[in-house]
Amino acid sequence: MRKTIVVAACAALALTGSGCSGTGGAASAGSSCDGKIDGKRTISTFYHGGGAEKKTFLNVVKDFNASQDQVTVKVQSVPEGTYNDAVQAAAASDKLPDVLDFDGPNLYNYAWNGDLIPLQECLKDSTRKDLLPSIVEQGTYNDKLYGVGAFDSGIVLYAYKSALKKVGARIPTGTDNAWTAGEFTDILGKLQKAGYARPLDMHMWYGRQGEWFSYAFSPIVQSAGGDLINRDGYKTAAGALDKPEVVKAMKTFQSWYAQKYVDTEAQDDTPFLKRTSPIAWNGMWAYKNGYKKAAGDDLAVIPLPDFGTGSKTGMGSWQFGITRKAEDPDAAAAFLEYLLTKKSQLTMYQAVGAPPSTTTALKATDIYAAGGPMSLVTDSLNKAPKVAVPRPQTPAYPAITQAFSQAIDDISLGRDVSAALKKAVDTIDQDIKDNDGYPTQ
Repeated sequence: MRKTIVVAACAALALTGSGCSGTGGAASAGSSCDGKIDGKRTISTFYHGGGAEKKTFLNVVKDFNASQDQVTVKVQSVPEGTYNDAVQAAAASDKLPDVLDFDGPNLYNYAWNGDLIPLQECLKDSTRKDLLPSIVEQGTYNDKLYGVGAFDSGIVLYAYKSALKKVGARIPTGTDNAWTAGEFTDILGKLQKAGYARPLDMHMWYGRQGEWFSYAFSPIVQSAGGDLINRDGYKTAAGALDKPEVVKAMKTFQSWYAQKYVDTEAQDDTPFLKRTSPIAWNGMWAYKNGYKKAAGDDLAVIPLPDFGTGSKTGMGSWQFGITRKAEDPDAAAAFLEYLLTKKSQLTMYQAVGAPPSTTTALKATDIYAAGGPMSLVTDSLNKAPKVAVPRPQTPAYPAITQAFSQAIDDISLGRDVSAALKKAVDTIDQDIKDNDGYPTQ
């Protein structure tokens, strides 16, 4: 079996300790863009979304197909719950689509195995320059751009101003004056004494099987001065994930559960919407997905707590890349260019509520533009990677996220913090060892 066939399978095998040998992101011969589309082309793409997001994406595809007569895009919709299985099957059978939709952090394993081609020669200079810094950060592996997102993301604290006023808490206005971890913990205690039995919703009900735990809670590690892995070479998590400052930060995190500040029984957003939990640790999608409607002018959007080196936040979302199977990469690139137009970006924004991935489109939104109610997210993304931190840009990421998610689960359940972090470090380092350090070429 050729190495480049097993891209997604390697992501899964990494989790079980089985090794794969990658190509280091080297594209196969003849797979780069040459600036012209050869004749009329029909290209394929997978798409993971559902509901309004899927409907909107299909409309964007329809608009693209109608806008010109040289490239026709056909979409194969795959349920998100079985999406990775579908990608694995397509990779193993050498039947990847021309354009692949994937969760951002999975890009690195795909690129490492050579199943994505670099986009530098495929996208216009003006398009690449218009991308948010965070989009470029998350889409880059081994100094090459392999993916572009239709939108970006961010994690914030949502709170009711009236509840904070009741306990005399100040309301931070930006990452430069975020609550300290101690200050935040103190506020939670005061809110509990004020009658809010479980003042914080951490959205544990999103579950650890997906990406929520890593996306939402790795900013705690990074704010403490640590990381999920040492990014200098990506060879070990030791000294990054288990450093004393991280242990201290995660003990603070654990204390929120021990003191019963966190609503661990929540099944949906009801605790925040009904004001029984006046603070929610959630993604930017929640603003247009019920929070603003429920809170009105009483809603505050606040940066995550500072655990020692400044407030940090998550970033990145699903991205699109061109696979090595694209017979005419320029045809696929034409579709990506259309996805990144201001019109398409704003169409997706209206459906998803996420920040567009281009500066031009973002400035045209009502909530993410300068001075808008969600401009905190924009400011953080523009300061990537210092504030908005990309998830580790390594093919080891599938193992990293599983190990860290397990650690978060253990810590939230009251298990020993140091032991949980050491276990995660050992798991990550073993995966890297099993894959010979994920060498690049």
